[in-house]
Amino acid sequence: MNIAKFEFSLFGINTYVVYDPEQKKAAIIDPGMINAEEEKALDNFISRNDLEVTHIINTHMHIDHAIGAAYAKDKYRVPLFGHKDDEFLSDRLRQQADAFGINEKVRDVTIDSYLTPGEEIHIGNGTLEVIHVPGHSPGSVALYDRAGGFVITGDALFQGSVGRTDLPGGNGGQLIKSIRENLLPLPDSTVVYPGHGPATTIGRERAANPFLADNPHYRLK
Repeated sequence: MNIAKFEFSLFGINTYVVYDPEQKKAAIIDPGMINAEEEKALDNFISRNDLEVTHIINTHMHIDHAIGAAYAKDKYRVPLFGHKDDEFLSDRLRQQADAFGINEKVRDVTIDSYLTPGEEIHIGNGTLEVIHVPGHSPGSVALYDRAGGFVITGDALFQGSVGRTDLPGGNGGQLIKSIRENLLPLPDSTVVYPGHGPATTIGRERAANPFLADNPHYRLK
């Protein structure tokens, strides 16, 4: 599958469109559009490439990753996929937005289909495998394209860093454990597309990410 990245909103969120260029099927992942200009940029890409959106998927339900979810659901008339353990966040998007003074731009949203670890999501002839990586939020997931050699990690794993854990439901020890056990076993060449910032690889993060040093006493504050 192909992947396109958009950087949206005041949060600098990476929104991705993953698509099968032959079957013309697509998934929007972490819709972070905050205004009409950003919505148009996403819509124009989908229209220009003659894509049919079949899935909207959230790696987790923090406001920066889900601020555009209601718009995307209304526009493309497809279900929103997310992990059940983050439902308490999707139900409180407007409450989350209060902290940033953007309540008027946000609507609460319903997760229509729950993601489960090991589940395969079919986008045309392509497949995304669901990997549960709790810690940044209880329901954080990564989406792995085994054939394409990439994984979308949300806010679990970044280039040289990991997700914050001081938000409701966060757990530092759990995050490090789930990254080590569920992401680092992927092939070194696997490209990591994170929720913010530049892409990296599993091999690079295994070798050089300071938060993943082999220290059993380490706990993220």
